[in-house]
Amino acid sequence: MKNKQNKLITNNRRARYEYDILETLETGIALKGTEVKSIRQGSLSLSESYVVVRNGELFLVGAHIAPYEQAHQFNHDPVRDRKLLAHKSQIRKLEAAVQQKGMTLVPTKAYFVRGKVKLEIAIARGKKLYDKRQTIRDREVARDVEKRMKQDY
Repeated sequence: MKNKQNKLITNNRRARYEYDILETLETGIALKGTEVKSIRQGSLSLSESYVVVRNGELFLVGAHIAPYEQAHQFNHDPVRDRKLLAHKSQIRKLEAAVQQKGMTLVPTKAYFVRGKVKLEIAIARGKKLYDKRQTIRDREVARDVEKRMKQDY
């Protein structure tokens, strides 16, 4: 029986629209038991979240994990800051990148690897309004080309 290695939980499409992704890094994430159970049900939202470096550690801020319904009184805070797990050298590199003007750290996707929740974070530069318009135009052109290709066959 073949085991799926990576199971996508969520993809932060907004990050790809609002930022130019320069480099990505896979990190672990420190979660409570009820958070993992809730994520397995698919209730993780990365759309409003970002990553910060505090005291040489990475933290995911603003990610929403819905409360696990069967936990009742032992539930977690849905929007608490969560520690990300990475090597010190990687954290220093990310911290140096964020020091540059216009650079930030954004989560791009979350997925399971061998039962563990992993988070892909990216060093990103914010897009200007005209860049966002160009992204929309490119997407529409690609959609039209696909549509015409399907009509020809």
